[in-house]
Amino acid sequence: MMLLLLFLAVFPLGSCSSGSPAPVPENDLVGIVGGHNAPQGKWPWQVSLRIYSYRWASWVHVCGGSLIHPRWVLTAAHCIFRRDTDPSTYRIHAGDVYLYGGRELLNVSRVIVHPDFSVFFLGGDIALLKLATSVRTTKTLAPVALPSTSLELSESDNCWTTGWGMVGLFDMLPPPYRLQQAKIPTLSNADCEQQIHDAFPGSGDRKFIQDDMICAGRPGRRTWKGDSGGPLVCKKGGTWLQAGVVSWGFFSDQPSIGVYTRVQTYVPWILQQMRL
Repeated sequence: MMLLLLFLAVFPLGSCSSGSPAPVPENDLVGIVGGHNAPQGKWPWQVSLRIYSYRWASWVHVCGGSLIHPRWVLTAAHCIFRRDTDPSTYRIHAGDVYLYGGRELLNVSRVIVHPDFSVFFLGGDIALLKLATSVRTTKTLAPVALPSTSLELSESDNCWTTGWGMVGLFDMLPPPYRLQQAKIPTLSNADCEQQIHDAFPGSGDRKFIQDDMICAGRPGRRTWKGDSGGPLVCKKGGTWLQAGVVSWGFFSDQPSIGVYTRVQTYVPWILQQMRL
């Protein structure tokens, strides 16, 4: 029974959605737990992945993402419904901290899901979206740098996560749907694994954190539903690098962590796809 409850407590963080301000009901709104309002232009790579809702007759937020090139967006594989999804299924909102700021949505011309992805907690939770046209870099819209494959992180590094997801276990991000930010420490995979087993003592010897994952968070600060696909960025040598992609977490206060796809593991794959 404990193992069953454990599986039920693990879930991807991209299932929260919202419509435009006008048609959204009070119980269907779309932050970061423990976060605060992000200044305009501080995280110019943050984007929102949208799908069309016939219920609300508008393009609604389903996941976050990051601009890594004027024509490429990085997100989580579990945010993509099927590998063969028509690219026209998606739109990208970029360049504004307000989720429904009135900016024109960007068209997607190609969707690429990593071939190793099957289920979010088994790894490979990463995908690329190619924009139909390149964006023009501005103060509020610019790519984030990819890390080297040898990137090393510690708890003392300056790392932040951002998103428009839920701001509590049961609390939606209220209007005007402003991007939330939170500074959070990263954990070693061993420490992360230990926190999970401490929180779920009946989990036996199951391994939760794969080599291509990274954990980050602290009590009261972590990613939550609706943040999936968004970035974990760390400043190294004066440059912001994308260390992680929001992947999954636990439906509980403990452990207070978010699990991310470790971007450095997939840099060769990312660069290969961008060259094709």
